[in-house]
Amino acid sequence: MNAPFFKFDFFSADFSLVIAFAIGIGFGFALERGGFGNARILASQFYFTDMRVLKVMFSAIVTAMLGVFFFVAFGWLDLSLVYYTDTNLIPQVVGGLILGVGFVVGGYCPGTSCVSAATGRIDGVIYLLGVMAGIFVFGEIFPLIEGFYYSSNMGRVFLPDYLGLSYGMIVFLVVLMAVGAFAAAEWGEKKMAAKSGGVK
Repeated sequence: MNAPFFKFDFFSADFSLVIAFAIGIGFGFALERGGFGNARILASQFYFTDMRVLKVMFSAIVTAMLGVFFFVAFGWLDLSLVYYTDTNLIPQVVGGLILGVGFVVGGYCPGTSCVSAATGRIDGVIYLLGVMAGIFVFGEIFPLIEGFYYSSNMGRVFLPDYLGLSYGMIVFLVVLMAVGAFAAAEWGEKKMAAKSGGVK
């Protein structure tokens, strides 16, 4: 057992910030090279004309999931030492809906707005300023919504335990979901391309 590295004191808290900074740069670079700093590409997701966001993000999720699953199975990762937040179902659903609406209207999520702003796009800068303003407003009104924020607490919930399935079965089902999503995305892109008279 040798992971997570930080929990086993492979490096100090100060050096962990350096590692986080380097990973952040790499992640931002990958997003920009994938076109995720362009609101037009991100918004095209909702018109089914360019589904690269779904493909890339789903690929990342499945890769990480398989990595964690096999690392645990091989005894390389102690999952009990990985931090998880509690599930507060209703406020998290509401927050997800608000984020989704913001994504559709603005064309960015918080992460991609940072990438866009870093490359000098005006819309990305404005969106990022909106994110910062939203954080400020949330902090100011938090005492008024604190009860709702902590409501419907379910503790740390994991799908295998909640659904009564094994971890392996959940991994298998998510992989099947990804394959189905990729196939649907390809079909949707071709359908929209044919409708617009283009070639996909």
